[in-house]
Amino acid sequence: MLLEDRIKSAIRDVANFPKEGIMFKDITPIMQDPILSSDMIDALYDMYKDEKIDAIAGIESRGFLFGYPLAIKLGVPFILIRKMGKLPYSKISHSYDLEYGSATIEMHTDAVSKGQRVLIHDDLLATGGSAEAAAHLIKKCGAEIVGFNFLVSLDFLEGKNKLTPFSNKITNFVNY
Repeated sequence: MLLEDRIKSAIRDVANFPKEGIMFKDITPIMQDPILSSDMIDALYDMYKDEKIDAIAGIESRGFLFGYPLAIKLGVPFILIRKMGKLPYSKISHSYDLEYGSATIEMHTDAVSKGQRVLIHDDLLATGGSAEAAAHLIKKCGAEIVGFNFLVSLDFLEGKNKLTPFSNKITNFVNY
């Protein structure tokens, strides 16, 4: 079975989460399958091993699940993009709208160096607000966005439109 099909069969739909009318794509069953998880990390590595990436930025919290192991496998630093108030050191922030509210994310000011080539990773691309906000943080520090990677893309929400001003390299394993 193709990796895409294996991932889709592992993802479960949860109706009305986090609010009424939302069909949540739950990736937690993937974590219960170490072979699938390992195969996904290997596929991500193959996708990015020749891209000259200097760092990977993962968006809290599910962006940490595959972003950090990928950074380790590529031998590059991992940058934490966290919700406001979760980072202890000097930080910069960016506020944005979600598909069901608003949020502010932060990053340590010393996490990215000017000129670094950064891949932004998260579990899901919906409206693109979180990834766009992460890109603004990376750019504020003078780094370059190599691309964006997601496990899942909800194409009908057209989140890619917010990201193409930063990079045309937007990849994911599965689409809905």
